[in-house]
Amino acid sequence: MTEITVPELVLNNGLGIPQLGFGVFQIPPEDTRVAVSQALEAGYRHIDTAAAYRNESGVGAALAESGLAREDVFVTTKLRNGEQGGARAAFEASRKALGLDWIDLYLIHWPVPSQGLFKQAWEELEELYAEGKVRAIGVSNFLPDHLDELLAGATVVPAVNQIELHPTFQQEALAQKSRGHGIAVQAYSPLGQGRDLDSDVLAELAQAHAATPAQIVLAWHLGTGNIVIPKTVSPERMAENLAAAKIRLSSAELARVSALESGERIGADPALAAFTQM
Repeated sequence: MTEITVPELVLNNGLGIPQLGFGVFQIPPEDTRVAVSQALEAGYRHIDTAAAYRNESGVGAALAESGLAREDVFVTTKLRNGEQGGARAAFEASRKALGLDWIDLYLIHWPVPSQGLFKQAWEELEELYAEGKVRAIGVSNFLPDHLDELLAGATVVPAVNQIELHPTFQQEALAQKSRGHGIAVQAYSPLGQGRDLDSDVLAELAQAHAATPAQIVLAWHLGTGNIVIPKTVSPERMAENLAAAKIRLSSAELARVSALESGERIGADPALAAFTQM
């Protein structure tokens, strides 16, 4: 078991969240139990899944087999787009698949503005939160106008906005707006799905810190205050990613990585995305 200490951020409701976690996006359901077991063995204590990934049961099986106390592992899952009209039932299905009494963080996965349902879904998430079934609620892929619309009628301010964020696509205005409302920023595709790693700047910083370019990018995320959830099925990469928590970049080094911004999105545009995930 690693002795690396992962920093913890405190969300707007006082709940602590490990700043570096393990994501299971695109890990096949049949491989998820083993991957999550290996991640937990490596020292991860934050697992991020979603109903749309269809691997919640694998995450749950790994948690059950780990021997770890429930309160020692932070678990996030997300509401499918096609279930925004029935968030409570969807939440209970996810909780059952995970085999958990409660979920630490539950997110609306995409706003899908064309459906006009995310405010209704949020009301149900607020009820689940008030009942203690989930310790924090948040959103994912919400752009500034989506946040404005949600906050106009919300009782609970989202704890997290999980967005595509990596050195070449930083969404700085969105990140600043989120943080301005006390909403933590969580980065998915934190390495740009590998596309951001071929950079002379990262190579130079990696050499200076006896690290890999991927570790430098993860250290940049941590240094700029992002929660980050890299994904891999390689035990070696799991350990490598976790070790990024030991790297401290100077303000000048952080600025060099931030200067890689190109404005190129990899994933879908949340203003237009309308897939059901069903």
